[in-house]
Amino acid sequence: MNKPLILECKNLVKRYGDLDVEVLKGVNLNISVGERVAIMGASGSGKSTLLHLLGGLDKPTSGEVILNGVNLNAVNGFKLAKLRNQSLGFIYQSHHLLGEFTVLENVAMPLLIGKESVKNAQIRAKELLKRVGLGHRIEHKPGEISGGERQRAAVARALINHPALVLADEPTGNLDSKTAESVYQLMLELNQELQVSFLVVTHDPELASKLGKVLHMEDGLIVT
Repeated sequence: MNKPLILECKNLVKRYGDLDVEVLKGVNLNISVGERVAIMGASGSGKSTLLHLLGGLDKPTSGEVILNGVNLNAVNGFKLAKLRNQSLGFIYQSHHLLGEFTVLENVAMPLLIGKESVKNAQIRAKELLKRVGLGHRIEHKPGEISGGERQRAAVARALINHPALVLADEPTGNLDSKTAESVYQLMLELNQELQVSFLVVTHDPELASKLGKVLHMEDGLIVT
């Protein structure tokens, strides 16, 4: 039985600048509920550009991105921000935690942006931080914890709103192999428990091989 689609990407094209550089040349991609997909490819093949378009961080030149039944081309401003906040989680190679805030405050922030009360946001953040093995670090600031712990906090922040889809750009790229494996195992457990879909851009063939599906990008197109 086929699972419902979370994301549909239809004939996505992206051009930049006066030179009319075409970075994406008609990408088609579907992601189902609970699916884990890796995208690999050389630098400059269009992977990060695709991720930005799928996450509503940029608009395509042509084509459509449909997230949970909503065409991202048809929404702007507050509606787009709300959709991204509620439906998407983001994990980057650099954790992008805010150094002046505690780990607890960083993880709770997406809920606070969504107008959740401070009390409820912190309760949920504490629960999730315990789940990712950081219950003892909630009052620490990012500079006071290890790189692996910062990335675990970033995973928790990405999942705090129970998103339908997490977009990850080289999520283990800055980690040693042991820490990278622990972060991957955490993502796998949360994927299975919460049925969150993951789309992971990576250069790491070992990480890619552990995900359910591996796609390759070449010259602005998905070739396999």
